[in-house]
Amino acid sequence: MVKLRLLVALISFLVLLAATGLAACTDDRESSSANAASSSESETATASADATSTAETSGSSELPQGDDPVDLDPANFTTKIDNPYFPLIPGTRMIYRELDEEGNELKVVVIVTRQTKEIANGVTARVVRDTVTEDGELVEDTFDWYSQDAEGNVWYMGENTAEFENGKIKTKGGSFEAGVDGALPGIIMPADPQPGLAFRQEYYEGEAEDNGEILSTEEMVDVRIGHFVDVLMTKDTNAIEPDVLEYKLYARDVGMVLALGISGGGGREELVKKDRLSGSAGTGPLGTPNP
Repeated sequence: MVKLRLLVALISFLVLLAATGLAACTDDRESSSANAASSSESETATASADATSTAETSGSSELPQGDDPVDLDPANFTTKIDNPYFPLIPGTRMIYRELDEEGNELKVVVIVTRQTKEIANGVTARVVRDTVTEDGELVEDTFDWYSQDAEGNVWYMGENTAEFENGKIKTKGGSFEAGVDGALPGIIMPADPQPGLAFRQEYYEGEAEDNGEILSTEEMVDVRIGHFVDVLMTKDTNAIEPDVLEYKLYARDVGMVLALGISGGGGREELVKKDRLSGSAGTGPLGTPNP
């Protein structure tokens, strides 16, 4: 009888031991599965963060740099340019007073014409007339070409420019057209300007190699036509003339209100008047601005 009780006790102990071992194995498997799931989630989160970081970097690098080629779809562009920092409304005239590095006073007249031009790369651009005079004598005359993409970036497609002396063309250096002789378009104003954002403004090797960088969107400035806040400031440089540095300030719904030459020559260019014109203003031949 005693032997029977011992046998029953031994069997019960073995059953209990087996059950305990099975539970431990189950716990180990569940812990292992949980660890694997946690590791997988961590790896997924890391991969997602890396992808986001890459996307953000890629997004910031979409603006053209240096001589990087670009493939633009003309269907994505418009001559209706309404970027708040660089609006180009046909008929608008902006008059600037410029003091050059020698103290000479120049008058700069910028007219957003009602004309458009199809650029060699297939994009249609708005024509803007930019004329510089000193004591009524023509110093420089330029047709600039701008177009805005679907995201709101304003692109600079080129310029037909000439410097004058005694009423005659002295040089047309700096003229270029995107798609001709390797010339490339650039950005004049990003759709979402943020401090630190850098971009090519224009590229025509040896002739036009300007670059820009957003420094701030929280400046303030006083010019002849008023006081402006939340002003955007850019740092403009020239790869051909590395000693040249210029700061430009842009007011919302106005455009450039002040330009300051900081290094390598240049002076102060200040907006003194903004109005509207009608008809064919600014459309005369190069060298014959009107009005």
